[in-house]
Amino acid sequence: MRRPGRRGCLGILLAVLLLLLFLKMCVRIVPGDGPEQRAVPERPAAAEAGSLLIPVEGVPPSALTDTFTQARAGGVRPHDAIDIMAARGRAVLAAADGRIEKLFTSADGGLTIYERSPDGRRIYYYAHLDGYAPGLAEGQMVKRGQKIATVGSTGNADPAAPHLHFAVNEIRPGEPWYGGRAINPYPLLARPIR
Repeated sequence: MRRPGRRGCLGILLAVLLLLLFLKMCVRIVPGDGPEQRAVPERPAAAEAGSLLIPVEGVPPSALTDTFTQARAGGVRPHDAIDIMAARGRAVLAAADGRIEKLFTSADGGLTIYERSPDGRRIYYYAHLDGYAPGLAEGQMVKRGQKIATVGSTGNADPAAPHLHFAVNEIRPGEPWYGGRAINPYPLLARPIR
């Protein structure tokens, strides 16, 4: 059997370092629901730290990483969102009260939800979903903490790394659901606004 040469060892070391860097930049993975899992409160107390509820059940603010400005599409554009890593099938919760503006499927986002705030000034975008909550429909009013979907890896997400892509856009009243200006959701989820 041939041993790997210096180049092979360097390649393996580089791959391990890149994997560790990726894991450090992501959030911790929250285990999926199963018979051996203990119950998670409907509204985790830790999630109340920011002005929005963390939209994945059981994820505390300390597990979030700010990926808003990270490069995407080969460095062509900023992320303009955060990724919340969690097991496939974990409950996705409404981050705030609002109205389901659009249920949509796209090549990049996969199965998605666009929720408009009651004052019409924000759109909350949930992407890479595995499925919608039973009965969810466009025009439906939802409450903060209500289950609206499950975590997945649809669209251009890595099937081995299910997560919720969560974005917030400021929008003018009457502006379409796909418009607006991206604002960083991380401080809205991780700490209170002062």
